[in-house]
Amino acid sequence: MWYHGPVSIERINPGELPRPSGFCHAVAATGRRLVFLAGQTGYGPDGAIVDGGVVAQFERALGNLLVALRAAGGQPGDLVSLTIYAVDLEDYRARGREIGAVWRHLCGREYPAMAAIGVSRLWDTGALVEIQGFAAVTSTPSTGKASPVESQ
Repeated sequence: MWYHGPVSIERINPGELPRPSGFCHAVAATGRRLVFLAGQTGYGPDGAIVDGGVVAQFERALGNLLVALRAAGGQPGDLVSLTIYAVDLEDYRARGREIGAVWRHLCGREYPAMAAIGVSRLWDTGALVEIQGFAAVTSTPSTGKASPVESQ
């Protein structure tokens, strides 16, 4: 069933909280289809993790997440929440400016609610970063590849 009411995403940054840099404190979405995006790492078309460190892997992981989002009918501005898992959180933080430039290049200047979590290891061997997300999209998938699961 498709919801036909008003559609909006509101990015909320209360004045009582510190000014966010690279994230929003809260995001509210109404009248949209929710898309749950599985964690993506920096694997290339050959299935191997890309070389080049955390920034290169972040760029590839975010690109992979956006491929899944677009297949579900979404675009970067539809992202409402992201969780970033980093094997070396200090290195991730130290490269924040470079990672921010990658974000702006791929997604623009709108940010979802975000969290970064340091972990000891990720599922994919050699992965330094993994990105998982949620989106609230207004359109249906543009490809014939996605299909709803029918209840039995």
